[in-house]
Amino acid sequence: MKKKIALFLGLLLAANVSYADLKIGFVNIPQVLEKAPQAEKAKKRLEQKFSGRDKQLVAQQKEIQTMEEKMTKDAAVMSESEKSNLEKDLLNKKRDAKRSQQEFSEDFNASRNEELGKLQKHIIEAIREIAKDQNFDLLLTEGVIYANDKIDVTAQVQQKLLKIPE
Repeated sequence: MKKKIALFLGLLLAANVSYADLKIGFVNIPQVLEKAPQAEKAKKRLEQKFSGRDKQLVAQQKEIQTMEEKMTKDAAVMSESEKSNLEKDLLNKKRDAKRSQQEFSEDFNASRNEELGKLQKHIIEAIREIAKDQNFDLLLTEGVIYANDKIDVTAQVQQKLLKIPE
């Protein structure tokens, strides 16, 4: 990315284009992501989609904890067969809980990445519209150490996102 920008700027200089003719802007993508209404809607969709499974995982952990407490509390008065059965049940429940947690994490990450991909499309669409409407020669997003407020179009991108339907 940095090489492309440097090459672009080098070509402009080689073609005797002055800096005054360039219109350059900057977009702070993390700030856009933080304030985008689509991000909040995506977060709510993820919470709604996964809240049931999350509650189920919490219930599994509580059940395992209860069984462990029973094991430590009643181990002295249990017969060997009862203790063995409880240990097997506990081991199976832990294994099931671990598998469920792993599946939950994988499903959640896949859904989150899908939602993020949709949001990134909207952001790119908004940035391109602003660049075309305002005749920018170059809009930068990452790797910028300093950007003057005059060239920061982040707020404009955020406003554009408010108008994009989900």
